[in-house]
Amino acid sequence: EEEEEEEEDDAEAALKKEVDQIRTSTEQKQRRFQSVESGANNVVFIRTLGVEPEKLVHHILKDMHATKKKKTRVILRMLPVSGTCKAFLEDMKQYAETFFEPWFKSPKKGTFQIVYKARNNSHLSREEVIKELAGVVGHLNPENKVDLSHPEYTIVVEIIKNICCLSVVQDYVLFRKYNLQEVVKSKAEGQPEAPKASHENDTPGAKTPEAQRENQNERQEKTETASNDNHED
Repeated sequence: EEEEEEEEDDAEAALKKEVDQIRTSTEQKQRRFQSVESGANNVVFIRTLGVEPEKLVHHILKDMHATKKKKTRVILRMLPVSGTCKAFLEDMKQYAETFFEPWFKSPKKGTFQIVYKARNNSHLSREEVIKELAGVVGHLNPENKVDLSHPEYTIVVEIIKNICCLSVVQDYVLFRKYNLQEVVKSKAEGQPEAPKASHENDTPGAKTPEAQRENQNERQEKTETASNDNHED
């Protein structure tokens, strides 16, 4: 009887342990923010639940840009990822045709640029990816135009190993390429000072009236010498 009780206790303990593991696993899956292994050095991927990444990141950067308050010391850039697919050109084109629709499909239109970065991947060509994705945007609406200075939208393409991460963001230039360290700086910060106004005599090469008269006398002497030499000939 004692052995049977011990076996029942062991079975109950094992069952309780399994239930706890399942509960813990479920809680982790339902977390609003959860860290996921990215597969690349210095890159942290945060999975979200019930949150639109573009709006969240834009809100954070907008607040930092307005307040100029630095809120992190270790994060350099924060980029939203709204869609992923296999990092092969045909897969990316096929996925982008649907993914880009909310921003670029007629009658919607806008100016855009494409920024590309690849990590731990060597089989893709930056030029080919940008060309093909720009073609997809143009196909959705021919009135979509490229603008590399002040685009309405920036298409962010991040390749990590064999995964392509895509997002379409706004204010990419205004928010310093979504750089958390740069967005808090003022416009004047880090820029060289304007040259100070100087007096004429302070300008390099400027001469005093006395020096100018001396130079004039020297030129006259040289002219006279040259004319005398010519005269003697």
